[in-house]
Amino acid sequence: MKIVHICLACFFPDGFSYQENMLPKFHKQLGYDVEVIASLYTFDKNGNGTEYKKAESYINEYKIPVTRLDYKKPKNINRFFKRFIGLKKALSISKPDIIFIHGCQFLDIGIIVSYAKSNDVKIYVDNHADFSNSAKNFLSKNILHKIIWRRCAKKIEPFTKKFYGVMPARVDFLKEVYRLPEEKCELLVMGADDDLVKSASLPQVREKIRKQYGIKDSDFLIMTGGKIDAYKTQTLLLMQAVKEIKNENVKLIVFGSVTEELTEKLKSLCDGKRIMYIGWIESKDSYKYFASSDLVVFPGRHSVFWEQVAAQGIPMLVKDWQGTHHIDLGGNVRFLQTDSVTEIKKEILDITENKEKYDLMKSVAVNKGMKIFSYKDISMRSIEI
Repeated sequence: MKIVHICLACFFPDGFSYQENMLPKFHKQLGYDVEVIASLYTFDKNGNGTEYKKAESYINEYKIPVTRLDYKKPKNINRFFKRFIGLKKALSISKPDIIFIHGCQFLDIGIIVSYAKSNDVKIYVDNHADFSNSAKNFLSKNILHKIIWRRCAKKIEPFTKKFYGVMPARVDFLKEVYRLPEEKCELLVMGADDDLVKSASLPQVREKIRKQYGIKDSDFLIMTGGKIDAYKTQTLLLMQAVKEIKNENVKLIVFGSVTEELTEKLKSLCDGKRIMYIGWIESKDSYKYFASSDLVVFPGRHSVFWEQVAAQGIPMLVKDWQGTHHIDLGGNVRFLQTDSVTEIKKEILDITENKEKYDLMKSVAVNKGMKIFSYKDISMRSIEI
């Protein structure tokens, strides 16, 4: 059976561990014939957005064929509205039995509707948009999403088995903004690469990374990672909070890209011993770094790392965003209510100074995380219906 993943609404980043990468990987492992049709949009080695220079086809790291489609001319307009050269031909060549569409926000979804009218095919659509990352101004909310993208969603709806929101807030977005039938909208969480979770959990991995940065086994290591920019300045608050904690055994490692305007401030909070910024690391290596920590803190906006860390069985302290409580499996997570050094410091002290509380968080994380956030299981659930 052939599954084609459509990644035309946004990116398909080679070598990363986003849902767009993981579902094809594990669908292939489950024995399906898998292909990806994607836009030119990808990420460079530092996680910054970039594009292929032209349309091309290749085999990716999971031995899955990928077809990159160029934009129709004029490119600036069609890059925005997502209209491509060759989608109809690519579908006719691939002949899918199942089409999994990652994001319905592209005008060429009409070509997939035409294909569905003429062929026996099952369609699933996921959604990564919510009010924290989309529809944030009048034009975006009322024109782009409530008219243009809603029309795209409505076009594909009669042929779609399920619309998946990857967080509860994103399920609500499908129902409230695109007005899709409630019975067709369901939560399909993001997760973690089972293979990388397993390899990162080996004791020697934790030992090697902690030794590399002078972290003793008796130290309490906090880790945070991701992009540090104008939307995620809360990482600097975390660094300040740890700096104010007098316990020399509480240490913090920060990784990720940082914008130029925040670099000087970030570096001023590092001391090279207790608080360290180690730069950008590859997506697959993030599993090893998180596995070496005792607590992971995400004081800013949601990222795919939240579900990954939950799967890895590590306690978390995160910002309380509406529609993200799915990562709380019964005590593995504590939520921050404000953007303040005082609250972050208070929560970290409560966790580090109360062993029973920490042990309970760890127990829930270890025993429940992988059961919910395994991409192997998620990939099976995604096409069950």
